[in-house]
Amino acid sequence: MFAIMRLLVVLVLLGTAVAARAAERVDLLLVLAADVSRSVDHAKFQLQRSGYAAAMADARVLEAISSGRHRRIAVCFVEWSGATAQQLVVDWTVIDGAEAARRFGDQLLELPRSFAERTSISGGIDFSMAQLARAPYEAARRTIDISGDGTNNSGRDVTSARDDAVAQGVTINALAILSDRPLAWNPQHTNPPGGLANYFRDNVIGGPGAFVMVAEDFNSFGQAIVKKLIAEIAEAPGARAAAVGAAAPGRARGPGGFRQRVQRTTPLLRSIPGASPLGISLTY
Repeated sequence: MFAIMRLLVVLVLLGTAVAARAAERVDLLLVLAADVSRSVDHAKFQLQRSGYAAAMADARVLEAISSGRHRRIAVCFVEWSGATAQQLVVDWTVIDGAEAARRFGDQLLELPRSFAERTSISGGIDFSMAQLARAPYEAARRTIDISGDGTNNSGRDVTSARDDAVAQGVTINALAILSDRPLAWNPQHTNPPGGLANYFRDNVIGGPGAFVMVAEDFNSFGQAIVKKLIAEIAEAPGARAAAVGAAAPGRARGPGGFRQRVQRTTPLLRSIPGASPLGISLTY
């Protein structure tokens, strides 16, 4: 009898702990979704992983995190390739300071590559949405951060995946990693007509204030992801609709608009070498 009572008490305590954790508030739920398709060779993969690890622990990113109402964000890291090839690499983690950021980065550097198949951006978005749905934290803002070096060539239509996500209040931003040379077997995959940044702008990003940032090549990825994280994190709480710049055609600019976002992010971005006056290279 006493054993049963003890078990019931333990179950109640566990349930209370889970509920408390689920109710924990953060300023942002952020899914970092990285392309590991065939066009990303081993050297590029290593640059991408190390870039994310270093960026999360960067002092300017940590300053952006500490500027929020709750002074913490929750992040998970996923890798995606073909239509059925997505992997949760690092589960939801609260970043509230240098130590948490370091642990997050250490995991990224230690874990093996997930895939090397085709490029399903739509599959990456859908998988990221599933991670947001199971997040054990609450936030007013939910963002999917897509990084990739090519167009969608596997799975369902990428604009449908984007539209479904935006309809649920999620913002999708993108980092277009430009390639020095087109792929010999499929040059338009990494160098589509009009450029990869325009492709991402027209087909991938969505939601209030969504933007595309450009890394000129994989070697500049590290600095680009620092700028991108600051732009995403340093938004004032509740001001999701404030845009980074002039709103994309067909997308609402929202309350606060351009000026509100720039005033908050520019001081941090100016400290990045090579940054423009806004510290970011954006297309809309």
